[in-house]
Formats: sequence, structure tokens, C-alpha cells
Amino acid sequence: MRSVKRAGGGSHALFDPRVETEQREEHKIAQELRKAITRRELELVYQPKIDASSLQVTAVEALLRWKHPHMGMVSPARFIPIAEKHGLIGDIGNWVLEAALEQAAAWRKAGMRMRVAINVSGYQMRQDNFARLLETGLRAHGLQPNRFTCEITESVAMEDTQVTRRALARLGKLGVHVSIDDFGTGHSSLATLRRLPAQELKIDRAFVVDMVHDNDARAIVEAVLTMARTLGLRVVAEGVETPAQRDLLVQLGCDELQGYLFAKPMSARAIVLWAMDAPTSLAQIFSPSLFKDTAITDSAPTQILRR
Repeated sequence: MRSVKRAGGGSHALFDPRVETEQREEHKIAQELRKAITRRELELVYQPKIDASSLQVTAVEALLRWKHPHMGMVSPARFIPIAEKHGLIGDIGNWVLEAALEQAAAWRKAGMRMRVAINVSGYQMRQDNFARLLETGLRAHGLQPNRFTCEITESVAMEDTQVTRRALARLGKLGVHVSIDDFGTGHSSLATLRRLPAQELKIDRAFVVDMVHDNDARAIVEAVLTMARTLGLRVVAEGVETPAQRDLLVQLGCDELQGYLFAKPMSARAIVLWAMDAPTSLAQIFSPSLFKDTAITDSAPTQILRR
């Protein structure tokens, strides 16, 4: 009955025991997820972004992980849709925002100006107070807005709702870096894209994976890059896993690369250790600009990490 109602009614559905099992599992995950924040089971890992021209690390993307004491590591692909369905994504999104801001501030105090990106859900974009929460957090941690990135999926960015447009406008006014994630998988309107306060497009990994051997995928990547240049946007390619993909993206003029070829997501501590060990790395080198002090003065002495 619920399946028929979700499909719009006026139809029929056959009972399947697997559906009942999946619903029980989903309900269990939702119950456990409600306790995950207070139990400190959520954590952030960070995947570096690489400048395509120099192959130097210039930024990181914060990725959410859930380590349950009994279920082990629960995939975001599994628990994020459940969080959205059961009204939990707001609290989780706020936790991610605060944790990423806190980590960015800690890196800055250590002398490393790491640009940090977070993924912002459609629910958060539809909340009137999201931009205000972000602005308050940036001020509280003494961070510059232009060193912080909000990654918003193409489908959310293209929503023609007053609330979403207002949220995007506030982010643009705040000076936060806005990136359109999973680009190429939705139905973008060029006219809408021109009006968005975005500085960056992220090509979906599905096109990057196939672009070396698939002419259609390559044509899509080339089209995105051409459009981005016309609009004055930077382009990031995610899911780069082979040297052939890297070389082709560099040849086509992509600005930044991200993927397992360079680094898997890692803890904040691992990022710092990796940065300190950068001179021993041949291809995975941190940009020197990350180690310069910022214009904002800390009350405590600043320890500069040297390459």
C-alpha cells in the first residue's frame, strides 16, 4: 500500500518480503543515526584537490564517514539518503559544517592555509538560516570566507525555488567559494548557470572514468570545459584514477584534479603529516602558498609548517 501511494496511487503492487526486510534495516539505521552525533561516531576525512598545471595540492574536500560500534563503517551512499528521508540531514549537515570549520581553523593556526570544501545538501540550501550559520561559524573561527567552499549538486543548484536562489545569493554575498558538484548528470540551464554565484564546476566521475576510451564521454568533458571558460568558471575533475585520465584532463585544460591516483580520503592528522613529508614526494607535493601565514592575526604564536 505504501509503495502504491509513493508511486502516486491508482495502481497495484505485489508484496515482496525483501522490501519488508529493507524497511526494517532502514528503520534500524535511522534509529542508530539519531544517536551518532552524541556518541561521536561521525568523523570527517579529507581528499586532496590537485592543481592540474603543477600537480600540487591546493585544497581538500571534507567527506563524511560513520563508524558504528557494531555495524562498522557505514557507507555515506547508504546512510545519507536515509538521513534525508527521516529528517536527520539538518543536524548532520550542521555537524559537518562546524567540524570542517574547526579543522580549517586548526590547520590555519598551524600555519597551513588549506582551502576546505564541504558538501551542502538540498535540505540545508532550503533553510533560511544556512548562510547565517556559515557566516557565524567563519567569524567565530577567524576564517576568511574565500578560503571555504560549498559544493552543491547540480540538481540542487538548478532548483528554481525562491529559498534556494536566496541561499545562493547569500553565499555569493558572503564571499564563499561555490562549486557545482556532479556536473553533467542533471539538466542544467545555461541561462540559470550564468546567474549563479558559482566559481567552479566539478565534472562527474562517470565521464572521467570513461573519457579515455569513450568518445561521447570525452566530448561531454570538452563541452563542459568550453562552457566553463566562456562563463569564467574553474573546472575540477573528480574520480581521476589513471595517468591516462590525468594527462588527458591536463591536455584539455582542466584546472584541478581529484581522485585515487593522487590520494585517497585521509584523516586530518594524515594530511598534516603528508604535508610535512612533501619534499620526499615526487608527484604529490603541497603548494608552497599553503604554508604562508594569513592576513588574520592569531592571538597565539603561529607555527609555520615548512616544505
